[in-house]
Amino acid sequence: MSTVLLARVYDPPGDDDGFRVLVDRVWPRGIRKADAHVDLWLREVGPSTELRRWFGHDPERFEEFARRYRAELAGNPAAEELRAAVREHPRVTLLYGARDAEHNQAVVLAELLR
Repeated sequence: MSTVLLARVYDPPGDDDGFRVLVDRVWPRGIRKADAHVDLWLREVGPSTELRRWFGHDPERFEEFARRYRAELAGNPAAEELRAAVREHPRVTLLYGARDAEHNQAVVLAELLR
């Protein structure tokens, strides 16, 4: 079974990151693609624009956000693409742009993948 880690895309890559997957629908502001050290950008696995706007990174809405996001993922082919990437690599780091390390889509994805 693969190890799934989480990291902010703005942080420098770690030596033990393994395969790095950006799971944001929108490219993070202020970082060049060449500097991000992203192996795969799965924008389609990110939450829908409507859900992302509704959530607004409000920690009080996180549980409902996670529920709605899991429902979106149930019918999303990109979720299977992410599972395949995890199966193919012993160590995968899910990258996200949010400042809040505990309340973002990568946390929900990691729970689903573990």
